[in-house]
Amino acid sequence: MRKQKILVGLLCVFSSIVLNAQVEIYVSPTGDDINVGSEKEPLASLTGARNLIRTYKKGTDSSISFTVIVKDGFYEMTEPLQLSTIDSGSSENPIVYKAEKGAKPIFSGGKKITGFKVNEDGLWETSIFESSYYKWRFNQLYVNNKRATLARTPNKGFVTIDSVSQNIWEQGFGKQPKKAQQTLRFDTKNFQILKDVSNDALSLIRFKAFHKWDLTIRNIDKIDNDSLLIVTSGKGMKPWNKLKKEGRVVFENYKAALDEPGEWFLNLKGTLFYKPLVNQTIENTEFIAPVLESLIEVSGDIENENYVTNITFEGLSFKHSAYNLPATGFEPNQAAALINATIKLEGVKNISFKNCEVSDIGQHAIWFGKGSSNSIVEHCYIHNIGGGGIYLGDFKALNGKYHTEHIKVNNNIIQTGGQEFAPAVGIWVGHSSDNEITYNDIGNFYYTGISVGWVWGYKPSLAKNNKIAFNRVHHIGWDLLSDMSGIYTLGQSEGTILENNVVHDIHAYSYGGWGLYADEGSSGITMENNLVYKTKTGGFQQHYGENNVVRNNIFAFAKLYQAQCVLSEDHHSFDFISNIIIFDKGYVLKGAWDKVDISMDKNIYWNVREKAYNFNDKSFEEWQQLGHDQHSLIINPEFKDAVDFDFRFKSKKNIKKIDFMSFDVSEAGVYGNKKWTSKAVLAPEIIKAFDKAVEKNMLGNYHLKR
Repeated sequence: MRKQKILVGLLCVFSSIVLNAQVEIYVSPTGDDINVGSEKEPLASLTGARNLIRTYKKGTDSSISFTVIVKDGFYEMTEPLQLSTIDSGSSENPIVYKAEKGAKPIFSGGKKITGFKVNEDGLWETSIFESSYYKWRFNQLYVNNKRATLARTPNKGFVTIDSVSQNIWEQGFGKQPKKAQQTLRFDTKNFQILKDVSNDALSLIRFKAFHKWDLTIRNIDKIDNDSLLIVTSGKGMKPWNKLKKEGRVVFENYKAALDEPGEWFLNLKGTLFYKPLVNQTIENTEFIAPVLESLIEVSGDIENENYVTNITFEGLSFKHSAYNLPATGFEPNQAAALINATIKLEGVKNISFKNCEVSDIGQHAIWFGKGSSNSIVEHCYIHNIGGGGIYLGDFKALNGKYHTEHIKVNNNIIQTGGQEFAPAVGIWVGHSSDNEITYNDIGNFYYTGISVGWVWGYKPSLAKNNKIAFNRVHHIGWDLLSDMSGIYTLGQSEGTILENNVVHDIHAYSYGGWGLYADEGSSGITMENNLVYKTKTGGFQQHYGENNVVRNNIFAFAKLYQAQCVLSEDHHSFDFISNIIIFDKGYVLKGAWDKVDISMDKNIYWNVREKAYNFNDKSFEEWQQLGHDQHSLIINPEFKDAVDFDFRFKSKKNIKKIDFMSFDVSEAGVYGNKKWTSKAVLAPEIIKAFDKAVEKNMLGNYHLKR
């Protein structure tokens, strides 16, 4: 009967295709996937629409465009939308999944949790059947569209490690041991929070340790109250980024830590506890726990070069995808590159996401993986994400048909990321080339805004010819991780351009906190017409690299040093030409400037407060005697109001002396109507909290730690 209804419906739905070669299929929260997909009899899911398109394709040789029109409402997904090569469109006849005009449909990978009652402790609690009987667990919970806090202690700040020792069980073949046991010791004060942990909590409790640019999440094998230590096991520590004395740790996921409003905990019996915020009632509070790990999975046949092509998603929202922490925990990996994504694509061409939203998720948002090309993410709002925003390419160098290239990421807002995995970044470009990252606004991350390249040193890299332009990257780092920046590069990147970006409010926990950071082996990169201000340790930093060009930039008001470089090598490292450095404290230059092979000239340096100019512990005259900055000037660049970060010029007389070409900094960031651009403005409480964290960090002299 169901098959008969679909076939009859198909005759009706497709009766006009000879005239217009286009079919419209409707989806509604009140629909049913046994319906015919008409406006009067809509389907219930994107998967239902996909299946209907497949059914039609089997019955005709005609070239038809399909538009799936999604009506307003909330869609609880029971499985991800999976698309393969048979679901492709063509350039002449694409397939479009789009919101109905004026509609804002939401596709959720979560489950609403209900049945709460107030217990004798004032906590809300409910028994979850699937958790009680099927041992379903989740690591994120969304309460009234906000990420709730998994019960943790301390509620603010960290406990610090007194010492760490390691017992290697199996070395393996790399520098990092394959298997090992670590013992973390604490002093009496810092161990107090673990004194009351019950034995039945041991199977759930875990710790998060923040170290340098990374994060470790581990379960605990043993708590020894007498010796003030915990024991954990997994992979060995990376020699270059170990857990160590004074490392910062929080403990989470146990009942005794549930003491702060907004926290939650799910016990082994399947009972969910929540401590409500002020003014929350059971009646006005919605709980959603994520179930699905991904919401869209698109996979082509790369080996046979049969790609998934010409599909557009437009005006759709995707929420509540899960990251389920494995029993082994989260081993540290830069940029959280080893976790998954809500929308995963491999072997695709000409796939577009336009005017979409991805939020309230546990991992990365969108990942164009291996074998992807000629696709676009545009005008999308990605926020409140456990991992990073948009990831391109692979962390392995894959040539030929497996290479990812020509992806355009334009005019997107990507903010409040790294909420579960602090090392995640706003936009990550791994082994991927010829991409355009333009006019995006990236804010409120803990590690880095944009990361380009995935080779340390001078080994072959596939991250070439990437254009990073007109982006606004801001409020990155807080004081949580180190060795990070607004825009970060790695490896040989010939043809890559960083231009017309505005980068500001970048702050690290200890060392680092740069605006533009050319890390290990960064080569062949041009950085020009960028404005960088309010960083911790410099507007520009080069670790080591070859033949980079730093030209016509404005670097302003770093707190410690205005520019840094680290290693001297037997080749030309970079040109530093026609830049403006304006500041009110700290060094002008710090690092290996005396030794590195550079061309440095026609720059303006200006201290707005006093006549102090420290060029790597030399005066300006002594610096010039080394052969640098022969035509550079200590002169006011004549900004309108640099102290209040207005970098327009009131006069161009002085900048002409160094051949500086003015550029319009207001062009960076997202564009469009006010309703759209206003979304990029971080909430005042976030900006206030960031400034407070920066102030506290500087008072604590954390820049002395490495």
